[in-house]
Amino acid sequence: MPSASPAPGIATWVTASRPPTLLAGAVPVVVGGALAYHDDVFRVDVFLVTLLAAVCIQIATNIANDASDAKRGADPPDRLGPDRVVATGLVSSRQAWTAVWLMFGIAAICGIYLAFQAGVVIIAIGVISIIAALGYTGGPRPYGYAGLGEVFVFLFFGVVATVGSRFVHDSTAPADAWWLSLPIGLLATAILVANNIRDIPTDEAANKRTLAVRMGRDRSEWLYAALMLGGTVLPGAEAIAGVVPAGAAASIVTVVGAWRLMRQVRSGATGKDLIPVLQGTAQTQLAVGLLIVIGIVVAGR
Repeated sequence: MPSASPAPGIATWVTASRPPTLLAGAVPVVVGGALAYHDDVFRVDVFLVTLLAAVCIQIATNIANDASDAKRGADPPDRLGPDRVVATGLVSSRQAWTAVWLMFGIAAICGIYLAFQAGVVIIAIGVISIIAALGYTGGPRPYGYAGLGEVFVFLFFGVVATVGSRFVHDSTAPADAWWLSLPIGLLATAILVANNIRDIPTDEAANKRTLAVRMGRDRSEWLYAALMLGGTVLPGAEAIAGVVPAGAAASIVTVVGAWRLMRQVRSGATGKDLIPVLQGTAQTQLAVGLLIVIGIVVAGR
């Protein structure tokens, strides 16, 4: 009878959760909360439960992708970036999927609480989000392997997450939440594009047909630039147009850092030289989100 795999340590699970990517799940919740504060409907309990649910779904998605990619051989030993715990044997496939369902279970409990506050539409959002997370690199026809990952990220880490995070406070989805969901979604998508540009060689070898593989390096660079410009400039433009709170314009200062990242990508950087770009892109999204929040709070109601 084979012995059970040893339980992975805390450091291994932290690696598996991919901490830098958790910002993509947290930023929309913070922005949605700021909009609720602006409208004088903010609730601390709802905000904290929503944040926990979002982070748990992000962790579950990351670990599920890790396990699914390992099964398909998409994480070879020569891949760049942080270790993938299943492919490297640090975590067994069974342990990974147990963690996935544990995270989804916590998110589901959070969803039930939020449904009592804002209605059953929250349950529908949660179920669709879990299905989308599992289908990204899992299932018989993972859409992440078909070049549709960017669509998923824009919709679920941009539109659904931002509007949903505003909705849970008082069961309304005002127009400014929809408008601000666009730049948040663009920047979340830019994180994925930066990652996929870096991984073009190994993804091609594994027949993982991401959008970057399908478009090629040059067009992917232009897509990255468009996403970064859109994500950093759009909140200010929306504030000037009067469709979002004026304080959101504070995020315009991030365009300077975004421009540097775009130039670095266009310089032809490859491999490990793109890792700082990926980190910088995630930091840009965080900066935009925080500056939107600070601007809205400081500007007042």
